[in-house]
Amino acid sequence: MIRTLLVANRGEIARRIFATCRALGVTTVAVHSDADADAPFVAEADLAVRLPGNTPAETYLRIDLVLDAARRAGADAVHPGYGFLAENADFAAAVTDAGLTWVGPPAKAIAAMGDKMAAKALLADAGVPMLPTWTDAAQVTGFPVLVKAAAGGGGRGMRVVRDAAGLAEAVAGARREAAAAFGDGTVFIERYVERGRHVEVQIFGDTHGTVVALGVRDCSIQRRHQKIVEEAPGVLPPEVRERLHEAAVAAGRAVDYVGAGTVEFLLAPDGEVHFLEMNTRLQVEHPVTEAVTGWDLVRLQLLVAEGEPLPLTATPPADGHAIEVRLCAEDPAQGFRPATGTLHRFAIPGVAGEFNPTKGLRLDSGVVDGSAVSVHYDSMLAKLVAWAPTRTEAARALAGALARAELHGVATNRDLLVRVLRSREFGAAEADTSFLERHEEVFAPLLAADQLPLVALAAALAGAAGRRAAAPVLAGLPSGWRNVPAFPQVTRFAGPDGEIEVRYRLDHTGTLADWSVSPAAASTTQDGSAPDVTVVEAAPDRVVLDVDGTRRAFRVHRVGAEVFVDGPDGAATLTELPRFPLPTAELAAGSLLAPLPGAVTRVHVEVGQRVAAGDLLLTLEAMKLEHPVLAPTDGVVAELPVPAGGQVDTGAVLAVVTEEDPR
Repeated sequence: MIRTLLVANRGEIARRIFATCRALGVTTVAVHSDADADAPFVAEADLAVRLPGNTPAETYLRIDLVLDAARRAGADAVHPGYGFLAENADFAAAVTDAGLTWVGPPAKAIAAMGDKMAAKALLADAGVPMLPTWTDAAQVTGFPVLVKAAAGGGGRGMRVVRDAAGLAEAVAGARREAAAAFGDGTVFIERYVERGRHVEVQIFGDTHGTVVALGVRDCSIQRRHQKIVEEAPGVLPPEVRERLHEAAVAAGRAVDYVGAGTVEFLLAPDGEVHFLEMNTRLQVEHPVTEAVTGWDLVRLQLLVAEGEPLPLTATPPADGHAIEVRLCAEDPAQGFRPATGTLHRFAIPGVAGEFNPTKGLRLDSGVVDGSAVSVHYDSMLAKLVAWAPTRTEAARALAGALARAELHGVATNRDLLVRVLRSREFGAAEADTSFLERHEEVFAPLLAADQLPLVALAAALAGAAGRRAAAPVLAGLPSGWRNVPAFPQVTRFAGPDGEIEVRYRLDHTGTLADWSVSPAAASTTQDGSAPDVTVVEAAPDRVVLDVDGTRRAFRVHRVGAEVFVDGPDGAATLTELPRFPLPTAELAAGSLLAPLPGAVTRVHVEVGQRVAAGDLLLTLEAMKLEHPVLAPTDGVVAELPVPAGGQVDTGAVLAVVTEEDPR
């Protein structure tokens, strides 16, 4: 029987496993890097052991340090979570060799499925359908193709290639990214199926020879080949569902599988099913399966690891429908690059439960108010899952909760998720893996540009109310009142699309006499004038405006100069600008700045080289992804201040491109 469990992972998956352990009376052990010392998962563990350093290579990927932590904490079992060492056969073997219980599949099964090419050959012999695959780029026949990492998962290293000209660079880039993410740069190439759906089967095996399918999930909504929306059960014809179950169980039996695993498939438009890969671990999207089956998959993992037989021998019927979204720290204004910073507020309304199977809204989060989002790890902040009797109800509830969430301090992909859930194609269960490529409209922010003036006005009124509340004298005067009424209050903000200036004037009763926002393009009436607005309430944290007879409430949260406003039409972050700004140093014309902290992995040009707009200048690696830095215009490379291997902070100058050679 497992008494003390070490989780060799971090963030929300560590908290999720701890939740089940608490229910079962199992003592929990966390391991943590220095960057994670104050993280919620560390605080919730019964015991915690420091792994000195910050990067995964220094900490969570060190088998020797993790095993030493287990020894020091008196753990008798290890759960790998997902990512990091979860699919590392050497780690699984080292855990069992150390006399500890390994909560996962046997090392032999991990090794068999970890080499994706060997796995394809093995499972093809077991009758599992496959796509055409090549290991040598020179042998590829026909395009498009997909370059994939042979080790690891999560979309790392994937590249779609549509013609022979781009294949060599795609293979090289995939190798670099795979080597950085998994320590193995081996890649292979397989046929890319247009308009395919990504579906997967959750399987479970025990040490008594039972392998059972727990249903099909649809994970077709993806960006950069990483899933962002998942659901169960997948909307499929019964005969396709049965074929998927049979193929997945055959894959599990072929490797004598034990524990939780996922067999992933590509469903072509013609209904044909093709094996993609088998993930020998618990998946990020396992909560949707838990929601519709009622089974706690972590509990089943622990029971199987203890040698108990599975308490089920057949696929359970699905109860209702569940949809999960991955809420990530990503900046839409920067092409959804990973974002860092301090999460000043993380509040999602209507959550019924956390980390365990829940009817209604479930939150599995790795962060809380005040959490720091660093550059060292994956950008996922949380998973939000909605269960409802029908798919339509689940999508509507999930979109509504996301839209009303207060997510302050770090840019996220929230608006994108809401628009996907509310789209016609998703609602009709017609989405495929190219959904985001075909629907640019879902990338638009929820807050329309013509609503920004009201948001800015609310921010200005809340700021004035806050200053009035803190005033040591004349506190009885209405906020914003002046003894020279002809002169307006003026507040300037840095907004999503540039500077915004709010001008408003209150009369002696505190009533809004007139107001305006520039630029004028932000007006909200057809004749170009500002709408008729009455201030119903103006407090430091809440402003209610009557706009042409309709009341609109805005929640306002201020941290320093940053003002976070959540309203009925969306959210915006504004930065109040000082009345008398200090002079700052000017950057050289043509400077390209680092969008986030990271390391320059390769420099592709040299000083003095002439480049064209769109040419690749250098590659920045951050948060497990490669970010190409491209020339913004035709010109000459004037400066390259950071060499390959150099570390940079946000805003650092990476390159300078000028019209003429400065030499």
